[in-house]
Amino acid sequence: MELRPPRAELEAAEGMDAWIDTYHAIRSLTRHDVRVMVTDSAVGAQEENNLRHLVNNLGSAVSRHQIIPFLTTKHSLEFCLAYADQAVHNGFPSLVVLGGDKHVGRARALEHAWQLRKLIKERHPDLELGGWANPIADPIKQVEFLLRPDNYADFYLTQIVSHHQADRVRAFLDAGRAGGLAIPGVFGVFYYRSANAKTLEMLSQFLPVPVEELKQEFAEDATPIDVCARTIRFLIDMGARHFYVSNLPARKTAATLNTILDKAGVLANG
Repeated sequence: MELRPPRAELEAAEGMDAWIDTYHAIRSLTRHDVRVMVTDSAVGAQEENNLRHLVNNLGSAVSRHQIIPFLTTKHSLEFCLAYADQAVHNGFPSLVVLGGDKHVGRARALEHAWQLRKLIKERHPDLELGGWANPIADPIKQVEFLLRPDNYADFYLTQIVSHHQADRVRAFLDAGRAGGLAIPGVFGVFYYRSANAKTLEMLSQFLPVPVEELKQEFAEDATPIDVCARTIRFLIDMGARHFYVSNLPARKTAATLNTILDKAGVLANG
């Protein structure tokens, strides 16, 4: 599960309410043994310091191995290295390190995320680091990048994918098998709440959204649960073993996720 922290510009009361919803979501998800990744300004909007809030407010209520913080290079290098130090000091075993969108928000401290992962790995060799891949791009090049010894990634997340992009996802998985890619991959799934044209256009700035296919699917009376479940089922059938879901509602998060998994046949299959 991927959650975004509240935006930094929210008023105090509004921000507090948003964090309370976030904490409730994290606790409800982790009680169901779901790991939660908490993002970090990846699409340019300045968010609250996710690590500080997690440490101060979750306390010992949630095991650190169930929480995976995100760190992007869209901060000063000093901040990025201190962030990794704090993650280790507070017992987080894993950290996802990404570049962040180049077209919005502040500039990256380093051009490539692997450069930051290298510096962090030198400081904390036992910290498990997550990287990034885009199955919608050239599959051979994406796998070659993941296989490079200077990638410094123990696992990788993927860009959001859809069952409407079956050929590209299949090509990426085939390239990984052919290349002997062994590190775990966690495939991104988006919870599209509607086929609203403006929303899909906005999302298309950051994600490879199959706009027309989604409009058709919703027009045929598919629900957001149906659409999300179809992508998860597709990924499992293609051989993917891990996935994360983005954009679930902040309230009734675990219940919504369980309904999606049940629809996808995941819970029934154990």
